[in-house]
Parts: sequence; C-alpha cells; structure tokens
Amino acid sequence: MKSENDTIFNTPSGVGGNDFLIAEINRLKKEKNAVIMAHYYQMGDIQDIADMIGDSLALAQHAAKTDADIIVLCGVHFMGETAKILSPQKKVLVPDLEAGCSLADSCPADAFEAFVKAHPDHTVISYVNTTAAVKALTDVVVTSTNAKKIVDSFPKDAKLIFGPDRNLGDYINSVTGRQMLLWDGACHVHEQFSVEKLLKLKEANPDAEVLAHPECKKPLLLVADFIGSTAALLNYTISSDKKKFLVATESGIIHEMQKKNPDKEFIPVPPNDSTCACNECNFMRLNTLEKLYKCLLNETPEILVEESVREKAVKPILRMLELS
Repeated sequence: MKSENDTIFNTPSGVGGNDFLIAEINRLKKEKNAVIMAHYYQMGDIQDIADMIGDSLALAQHAAKTDADIIVLCGVHFMGETAKILSPQKKVLVPDLEAGCSLADSCPADAFEAFVKAHPDHTVISYVNTTAAVKALTDVVVTSTNAKKIVDSFPKDAKLIFGPDRNLGDYINSVTGRQMLLWDGACHVHEQFSVEKLLKLKEANPDAEVLAHPECKKPLLLVADFIGSTAALLNYTISSDKKKFLVATESGIIHEMQKKNPDKEFIPVPPNDSTCACNECNFMRLNTLEKLYKCLLNETPEILVEESVREKAVKPILRMLELS
C-alpha cells in the first residue's frame, strides 16, 4: 500500500502535476499553521505559492514576528538558520538541506575567528550571508539593503571588519569613505557576470538602464545606472519611467519584476562562461514544488541551531533589526 508521500511520484508532470502540488501544499500549510517564506531568487512557482517573498532583510523581519507554528524557508541554508535564531520556539524547515551558499562557504567560522582575533580593536560587521557560527563572532549583521546605513552609524574613526563579501565591502567603502578591513569572500553568481557581454547588451539596447547588485565586481558596478539590493532593484523598476532594464543579479528576481511591471522588459545579464543567457544560483534552484510538498508533509528537513551558538548569533541580528 502506498503512503501519502508516494503519491507525489505518480502525479502528472506539467500544469496538472503542479496543480496537485499547489493544492496539497496549501492544504498542509493550513492544517499545520505553517508560513511559506521565499527569497526573490527562488523559481517563479515557489515565489507564487509563498505567503511572503522578499530579500534577506525582509525574510529576517518576518521570521521575527510571525505567529505561525512552522516556518518553511525557501531560499538557502543560512536563511533558515537566521529564521531559527530569531524564532527558536518555531519549527523551521527547508525544502533541501543541500541548498547552501557559496558566499557563506567562503567564510569558515574557525578562519574568520582567527581573523577577528588578529584585529582585537575592530568592530565586526558580518553580511547576513553567513553561517550561525560566523554570526556568533559578529557585533552587528547587515544586509545589502541596510549595510550603508549601519556602517554610517559608527563613528568615522571606528575600526571595522567587514565580511565575507569583498565586493559588497569594497562598494560600501566607496560610498561611505571608510577603509574597512575586508574578508576575501564572494558570491559565485555575482562574480561571474560578464562586463563584455553587458556592454554588448547596452549597445544593442541603448534605451535600457543597467541594474546591478552590489555583490558584483567593481568594473560592472561602474557601468550600472542603479546599484541596490534585490528589494531596491525591484522598487526602482516600479518607480522608474524607463521601459527596459538589463538586470545584473540572480535572474529569479525578474519573475517579480515582470509581475509588478507587465509593460516593461527585463533582460538578464549573462555570466562569463555560459551557453545560457541568464545567471542562476544552482543552490537556489535545488528547491522545487515537489520538495516543498514533501517538506511540509514530513516536517523535515528541519533547521537546528545549537543554543549556545544561537544566544550569541541573535544579538547582532537583533541589533541589525533595531538599526534598520
């Protein structure tokens, strides 16, 4: 006799299969008082079924105040950890534990701890794209949305460490006049954008504006008309009177951009080495409707954070939320 979990493998593919999954996900969500939160870089079908979508800051803010019993975080692992750190009494689930983050992986906690100890007179600022263990070594967490504001809140002569994204840190240094010490990490998606291909796109689309995430390398940022977080880029497309945009961030954001601006055109900027015209995060793409269904059904995989780590990691996150 087949279990309910086996049913999924016999559902039709395509629209009909998705209809079944969507109906079951909505049923389970209601039965279990669960909330589905999705990052803008998720595939469109997951964004569409989510109760809220947002960037890392919005997801953290929502996780801190939700009254749901279960949080299903459709994003990458550190986002699930952040939700658990903020809401330890909640059960936090993710569709796929293998959905990691190259930027978080570029900053091992033991190596970062040694770096911090080598500069004991520095205040430590960590990007949210880090593990709970790295956040536990941090004085304040930031996102790309609030990084400039939070850095500006420190005295001009403050000695600061910024990790792990060297590109974002370099950008924040340039717009604040700081000389923060930077950890040498990067996002594999934003590192791969091709300036050469972008310039060709600009030549072919002279009426388009270039939108770029500050995790991109400096040569690409110099070409951009607007630089901002995923939420800032989205809001800019809504307020701008331009009708065409070249988008240099993970292409999942284009789904929401198109929904908010059905009369506008969005062209993804391609990476250096690809036969594809867009730049996608392979980790974000691990989450699917099928995995989301099984996650809600079985209430696994679950994110757990050791309490001693959580107690240290929550302080810099709460400080961020207070300053945002």
